[in-house]
Amino acid sequence: MRHQFFRSKFGFYKLPLFFPDATRAVVKTLDSKDIESTKTEGILVNTYHLLKEPGRRVIKKFGGIARFMNWKGPLISDSGGFQAMTLVKKMPGMGKVTDDGVIFKPIGGKKILLTPEVSIRFQMDLGVDMVVVLDDITPQNVSYEEARKTVERTIFWARRSKEEFLRYCESNKFTEENRPYLLGVVQGGDFPELRKECTQRLVEIGFDGIGYGGWPVGELGDFNYETGKIMAENTPSNYLLFGLGIGKPHEIVTLYDLGFRIFDCVLPTRDARHKRLYVYNANSIDEIDVRAKNFYSYYVPDKEKYYSDSKPVSYACDCLLCANYSRAYLAHLFRIKDVSALRLATIHNLRFYSILTEKLRENKT
Repeated sequence: MRHQFFRSKFGFYKLPLFFPDATRAVVKTLDSKDIESTKTEGILVNTYHLLKEPGRRVIKKFGGIARFMNWKGPLISDSGGFQAMTLVKKMPGMGKVTDDGVIFKPIGGKKILLTPEVSIRFQMDLGVDMVVVLDDITPQNVSYEEARKTVERTIFWARRSKEEFLRYCESNKFTEENRPYLLGVVQGGDFPELRKECTQRLVEIGFDGIGYGGWPVGELGDFNYETGKIMAENTPSNYLLFGLGIGKPHEIVTLYDLGFRIFDCVLPTRDARHKRLYVYNANSIDEIDVRAKNFYSYYVPDKEKYYSDSKPVSYACDCLLCANYSRAYLAHLFRIKDVSALRLATIHNLRFYSILTEKLRENKT
């Protein structure tokens, strides 16, 4: 049976959990109290960006990222592997990926060598509840041979990461009860046999869970659920399955039914800032059915038809926006480009996602 709870230094939390991305220790336009008000229970922070700024010295002075940003809930850090793809592999001249690690050469900044060991140590310094090993993301549309190379490097780094994790736990006297979870990451692109092999080899190394790595969506927008099935079928029942970067509501529901229990994504917060709000196709929270076809839709707040609309954005939401303001007022805020429009829209989208996880807990498969 898959995990039902997530262990955090702040207590145990019912799964599933959705972690919005607080990349630089902040969810854009919100503070930690705003996030709490949406009943969002966990957040994910970014290893590479926090290593750059504010850096290890400041993080260690505060005793971790939770105290630094005054957050009292589950925390996950990614490994920096995604930045190896977006900032190095896709941008020649900005760095290099080698077996030793990832060399970043940011414009106007100091060169950074992010090895599996550096990534683990910094994540442990962050004081998060789940640490993710550094992985080599399989690019889209690559050959089988190229994909295999990323799998081999991912496994190589996974072994080194676990060794460093165990060293850190021993030297800092962590026990099985209070150490963070350690997560491996499955690569292999669109090759099912590589995804299966990567999953099995990670299980042999031994982790608390594994994450769906790489690109889950094809060029035509079709989601690769087959990889999710492969991961679920080739892991022990007590493994935590993490949909890394996976965040469309219907994708979360489908993967939850396959056994996935943790998700993170930039979608709800980024979409909010770009005038795309998520709304349930229901008249109240009680009427929401997340397994109904087309159970949600998108709401664009500044369309002319909403300029004088006195209704809330959604009757199936109890967020700050829906409980206090009209569609007309939100449209006005966006038209005059007031920053409060971004804040209210982001609060709404995060509450949409926390309602989604609440409904999945209520309606277990």
